[in-house]
Amino acid sequence: MTHRPHSPLSRHPLRASLLAFALAASASTGFAQTAPSGEPIRVGALLSTTGGLAAVGLPEREGVLLAQKVVNARGGINGRPLEIVLEDDGSSPDSAVAKANALIHTQKVRAIIGPSGIAQTVAIGGLTQAQKLPLVAFSGIGPAVERERNCVFHMTPSQELNARAVLSYARDTGAKQVGVLHDSGYGQVIWNAMKDLGREYGVTFVQVEKFEIAATDVTTQAAKLRAANPDAIIVVSTSATPFRNVRQVRISAPIIAVHGTASYELVKAMGDAADNVIHSEFLVAEDPLPAQKEFVDAYKKEYGKLPKHFSAAGWDAVMALAESIKANGADTSNEKLCAAMRRPYAGVTTRYDFAAPDMGGMTLAGFTYSKLVKGQFTRLDYKAAK
Repeated sequence: MTHRPHSPLSRHPLRASLLAFALAASASTGFAQTAPSGEPIRVGALLSTTGGLAAVGLPEREGVLLAQKVVNARGGINGRPLEIVLEDDGSSPDSAVAKANALIHTQKVRAIIGPSGIAQTVAIGGLTQAQKLPLVAFSGIGPAVERERNCVFHMTPSQELNARAVLSYARDTGAKQVGVLHDSGYGQVIWNAMKDLGREYGVTFVQVEKFEIAATDVTTQAAKLRAANPDAIIVVSTSATPFRNVRQVRISAPIIAVHGTASYELVKAMGDAADNVIHSEFLVAEDPLPAQKEFVDAYKKEYGKLPKHFSAAGWDAVMALAESIKANGADTSNEKLCAAMRRPYAGVTTRYDFAAPDMGGMTLAGFTYSKLVKGQFTRLDYKAAK
C-alpha cells in the first residue's frame, strides 16, 4: 500500500487509520505497554509484493508489519510510534528506483527496508548510499560495487555462502558425484558461485542442467541427470517444477535445495515430490530455536500460520533498525544512523554482523538444515563445519 506525501496525520485519514489500527491491534500480540505518541518515525518498506518476486515479498511484508506492531505495542521508539510506509516495486528495478526516490525525497523516511531482489537492491543502492540513508536489503551482497556501499545492509546470505551451505551437506553425507539442476535466474547466480567450489568440497559435478525460470516441464533435463547417476542432486530454483520432474523420472538420489524454496507455498506446489527434500535454511517453525520462539508465537497468533525465514528476515530488519534509532535518537543524521547499524545483531533468522565486509556477516554456522516429511519441515541434527 502506497502512502501519500508527508503531512499531518489529521489530513490523511487513511494513514491515520492504518497507524491507529497498528496501535490498537498491538494488544493482541501480548506486548501491550503505554501507547506511543507524537510525530511518527517514518521508515520505508520497498518490497516486491507483485510480479515475479511476490512469493518472497509478501512474507517479507508480513514480518515487517508484525515487527512494527510489536515495536509500537512496546511503546514505540523512545515513546514515538513507528510508521512503515509500504511501497511495491512490482519486482522491477526501474520501478524500485522511482519508488525509492519518492521515499527519500517526498516521504523523508529515516531508512528503507528492502528491496526483495538483488537487481533492485543494486539499482537503488547508489541512491541511498549518496544520502547515507540506511538500506536494509533482503538480498546477499552482489556485484563488486556493493562492497563500496557501507550503508547497504544485507539480511540474507551471499550467493557464495548459499553454495557453500549445500556443498557442505553434500560432502558431509558422502556425496562425491553431484548433479545440479538450476534455473536461469536465481539459480544461475548461485551456480556461478558454486561451480568453482567443487574441488574444495571434494565434489565432482557430473551433470549440470539449466532451465528457464518460467519453464513448466524440465523432464528432459531431469532425465539427463538421472543418466549421470549422481550421489546427490542440488536443485537451485524458486519453482516447484524441477522437484516434481526429478521425482517423475525416478531419481532416487537425495535432493538438496537452497533456502529459496523452503516455503509452505512451494512445498504445497511440489506435492508428493517434496518428501525427503533437504533444505539449507534458517527457521524450522515446527521446532523453533529458543531465540525464535517469541517471533514464531507472535506470527502464528497474528496470521494463523507458521512463518519461514522470509518473514523472519522482515521482522529482523525492523527490529535491528528500531534498536539503532532508539540508541541514537530519531533525529540523528543519516550518517550516524548508518554507523550505528554497523554492529553485531542477534536476529531471529540468524546472528548478523553488519560491520563485516559483506555488511551482513552471516556464516555457515547460522544455517539450519531441514528435511520435508509430509509437507512439514523437520530439523536435522546437522551443522555445517565450514
